[in-house]
Formats: sequence, C-alpha cells, structure tokens
Amino acid sequence: MKLSNIPQRYVIVFLTFLSTCVCYIERVGFSIAYTVAADAAGINQSSKGTILSTFFVGYACSQVPGGWAAQKIGGRKVLLMSFVLWSSTCFLVPLDPNRVGLLVVARLLVGVAQGFIFPSIHTVLAQWVPPHERSRLVSITTSGMYLGAALGMWLLPALVELRGPESVFLAEALAGVIWSLLWIRYATDPPRSEHPKAAAAGFGGALLPTNVNHHKVTHIPWKKIMLSLPVWAIVVNNFTFHYALYVLMNWLPTYFELGLQISLQGMDSSKMVPYLNMFVFSIVGGFIADYLITKRILSVTRTRKFLNTVGFLVASAALMALPIFRTENGVILCSSVALGFLALGRAGFAVNHMDIAPRYAGIVMGVSNTAGTLAGIIGVDLTGKLLEASKLVYSDLSHPESWRAVFFIPGLLCIFSSVVFLLFSTGERIFD
Repeated sequence: MKLSNIPQRYVIVFLTFLSTCVCYIERVGFSIAYTVAADAAGINQSSKGTILSTFFVGYACSQVPGGWAAQKIGGRKVLLMSFVLWSSTCFLVPLDPNRVGLLVVARLLVGVAQGFIFPSIHTVLAQWVPPHERSRLVSITTSGMYLGAALGMWLLPALVELRGPESVFLAEALAGVIWSLLWIRYATDPPRSEHPKAAAAGFGGALLPTNVNHHKVTHIPWKKIMLSLPVWAIVVNNFTFHYALYVLMNWLPTYFELGLQISLQGMDSSKMVPYLNMFVFSIVGGFIADYLITKRILSVTRTRKFLNTVGFLVASAALMALPIFRTENGVILCSSVALGFLALGRAGFAVNHMDIAPRYAGIVMGVSNTAGTLAGIIGVDLTGKLLEASKLVYSDLSHPESWRAVFFIPGLLCIFSSVVFLLFSTGERIFD
C-alpha cells in the first residue's frame, strides 16, 4: 500500500490518532472487564478503586522520563517500544481479581509503558506539525482517545458477555500489535531542515533528537520550566481534566450498575455517546482555534483562554447536575455535555505546550501529564473510598446522595482551573 500522495505529516497524525484510540480502548476495556470479574468475585468498592488506580501510579512515574527519552532517543522509537511493552503485558497476564499481587504488577507495567506515549506523541508532532495547523492536527490526534473510549464502551461489554472478561485483554493486545506493525511500516522522522525559519517556527528537523556522537546535547531548562507560571497553568488544567475524565471513565460503569440499577450489557449504543461527544468536540475545538488564530479574530493567547474557559465552565455545570438525574437518558446527557466541553477545553490548555515550548513539547507534556496522572490516582481511589463511606450512611449506592460528592469535586475543580488559566496562561513562545 502506497501513501506517497499523502503528505507525511498527515500520515503521522493519522497513526498517532490510531495510537491514542487503541490506548483508550485498553483503559476502558480494563475498567469494564475488571468491574465484571471483581463484582463476580465479591470485591468491595474500595479495593476496586485501589486496583483501578494502580495503572496511574505506573503512568505517573514514566511521564517525565518519557519526555526525556523522546527528546534524547526520538519520539518515534519510544512510542513503538511503549506499545510493544503494554501489548505484551495484556497478552501474558490473566485477569483474576483474586490474584491481587499479579494484577497490581501488571497494571503498573501497563501504566509505565503507556506513560511514555503522550510525551512521545507530542515530541513527534512538534517535529512534523507547522504552527498554522497545530490546533486542529493535535486535536485530531488526541480525539482518538475519545473514539477509543466510545468504541470500548460499545463493543467490549458484548465481548465480555460472549467470551468472558479475559477476552478483552487478548483483543487489546492484538490491537496493539497491529498498530505497532503499521507504525514500523509507515512512520518516519522528518528530514533535518537547515532553514532558519523552520527552526524559528518551532517544527521540523530542527527539533529531532540530538545525535550525541556529533552534536552537543541540548540543554533542557528544567528550572525555568518548573518555575514558569504558564506551565503551571497547563499543569493545573491537565490535573482537572484528567480527574474528571478518569473518574467518569472508571466509575460510570459502576454508577449505571449500582447507582441506577442498569446493566451495561443491557444498554444499547447510547453508552458510547459521551465519548463520541468528546471525539466530535475535540476536533471541532481544534478547528475553531485555528480559524480564530489564522483569521486574526483573536490572538493565540486569547483563543486558548476563550476555549479553555467555555469548555471547563460548561463541563462544571454538567458534572454537578449529573447526580440529580436518575434515568439512563439523563445521565447520558449530563456526561455527554461534561465530557464534550472538557474536550473542547483541550483546544486551550492541551495545545499550549507547543505554543510556549515547541522545542521541549515532550518535556512540558510529561510534566503536565504527571499531574494528570496523579489526578487519576487520587480521583479513582478517592471515589472508591467515598462510595464505601456512603454505603455506611445510605446502606447502598442506589441513593442519589451517595454519588453527589463524586461529581461535585471535579465540577468545582473545573471552576478553579479555568480561573488559573485565565490569569496565568499565554500563547507566546517563552522557551527557545
């Protein structure tokens, strides 16, 4: 199959889109398969929360090392190694909720491997994507997360019912292998550019990893990065985005099963609507951002702040309204609005790495994604403990008050984060 007529940057964007899609099929798939297996084995909600959050411990540990490795070795190679490691783990480790030690180690390994993925992707995209296409092409890549989550919610409950929870692991491993073969076949590094404007624009061969045998190793300004208020604005918003996303991704199946007494296997394709909404809004947000910037309607800074603020404030309202609704359609509506507008907000904070630090996009992404991962550890585990505490008060989880704090916490975080981004973010390049 020849792709010579397609610009290589679009091939790279499509492949990175597929990579994020496959990763989120894996994450949603584990949540679904483990929930079924754990409930059958009588595992309590607090223990479930601990296992579900173990992934994020490994994920947090490899974010900054992932950015460093992508900077030094090359994002293309690191991304491939990550896929090989997590796919192999899914294939080799059985899903047995009673073998807690093995399951913890497996989820840590998958978390560590997938922690290298997004810093590597941002390093690759910083090399290939020109500034005038940055918002939409990065949004297309990250929209794969939401399509993957939607496909996982749609297809995997049926696979669990047909073949059992273990079959999910095998399907995910196969998807990882297929993507790896496509990446080996079609992914390349950009040709090194000697044109000074290419380097000044912040993309192209000038951002390839330094060849340590022939060139001086690039100095990474760690202190400047860690003390930068615009970086911290990204970090805070990344934390909030992932807190809300991971709580919904990991606990929405339990909310349907125990909060509303609705079986996921018995639901139609409506359960994938919240993630499809994220997929659409993510792409729309990217196109809106590039339109506002290229038509000079708003500056880069104002565009990022506008989309981030609208996305997070609407999401906040939807999250806090979610436990009020006690029907399948009501919950689908609220979660769709919340996740959709969170995805719209990514056209603000999530592209901002490349605005302020194109040369160190993988590093800054690693730093901010570490915060996002900590949000997963805290949010998923805390939710399990909140639900166990609610059971003592309300006897079971079907009472709406059992879930109020679960959704109010990310709602309030969205308000706080939008204010931080308004005050401290910038769309200007601050790292040379």
